[in-house]
Amino acid sequence: MALHFEKSEYDARLDRLVMAMSERKLDVMLLFAQESMYWLTGYDTFGFCFFQCLVVKSDGSMVLLTRSADLRQARHTSTIENISLWSDRHGADPTVDLRNLLNDLDLLGARIGVEYDTHGLTAKNGRLLDEQLQTFGKIEDASDIVDGLRLIKSEAEIAKARKAGKLGDDAFDAALPLIRQGGDEAEILAAMQGAVFAGGGDYPANEFIIGSGPDALLCRYKAGRRKLNKNDQLTLEWAGVYHHYHAAMMQTVLTGKPSKRHQELFEAARDALLACEKAMKPGNTFGDVFDAHARVMEAHGLTKHRLNACGYSVGARFSPSWMDPQMFYAANPEEIAPNMTLFAHMIIMDSETGTAMCLGRTYLTTEGEPENLSRHGLDLIVQ
Repeated sequence: MALHFEKSEYDARLDRLVMAMSERKLDVMLLFAQESMYWLTGYDTFGFCFFQCLVVKSDGSMVLLTRSADLRQARHTSTIENISLWSDRHGADPTVDLRNLLNDLDLLGARIGVEYDTHGLTAKNGRLLDEQLQTFGKIEDASDIVDGLRLIKSEAEIAKARKAGKLGDDAFDAALPLIRQGGDEAEILAAMQGAVFAGGGDYPANEFIIGSGPDALLCRYKAGRRKLNKNDQLTLEWAGVYHHYHAAMMQTVLTGKPSKRHQELFEAARDALLACEKAMKPGNTFGDVFDAHARVMEAHGLTKHRLNACGYSVGARFSPSWMDPQMFYAANPEEIAPNMTLFAHMIIMDSETGTAMCLGRTYLTTEGEPENLSRHGLDLIVQ
């Protein structure tokens, strides 16, 4: 099997999940998030764009319900031994197959935890699921259980994150020589993604973000490339990715002569990121990290130019986003603990002057100060 961890690692994860289910008094979990299935079993596919479900009972036994196209995928990439198929056909309703499977597993009347909060379960399929299960057992939203377990990384996962951090640095190193007057965004993007692939990495869970000139103020990918001018700004957000584990980075790079406004915004972004570093330690919360960011932005008079979140947890993720649900925003009570991999991004978009400045790194939390997973410094880069 094409597993990226020892079998003992998967066994330990299953033990943690069974314990969490016991605490919630759940007889079974229905997992629809691909990252949950990957974390628990190694199952690696983009087949979650169709209906599939990993059924996990409180005794630790598992059955995967999927399509025939993913049968061999599951056998080859996961620890899953029991696989059931639903058939593609006109009018097919795989939630009926799932109900029948649960019945065969003697789960009638069971307490059923469902991962609703995932792109692996569309609204349509969720409604069909509820229709099938509302009289079958007691169902409840358990979307937070595996996400919470994945938040703390094992030593084996930390090794993946460190490798991802190196690949992210390699991508930036590949981009920097191309960021100059006349430089082509297409070539920069190709060099960055190529460096990750050449280092043994993977596709990211969402597109790399690249934008120059006015597009440097966007923090989402968009189609269309341009070439850089003599005095230009280029915003990049990318990630090194290794075995689906992400280490994200973000930086606005300038060409030619930096404006006074660029310098002002960079100083604010750097100061805010350093403040977040200090707050990113046990005893504080995700909300505390956001507050550290917000205080610096306010001190620099930039409250109206900042975002309402300044980072999030990262790990093994699948499309359409590398973001985990735990985010740095106001009053988030999630506690910082050792062995989290957290991406902090300082995004300043001044639409009044058309000036962008972003700076972001992924950190590994420890018992004290967090460890930056990038070898790059926090300097204003002017090419």
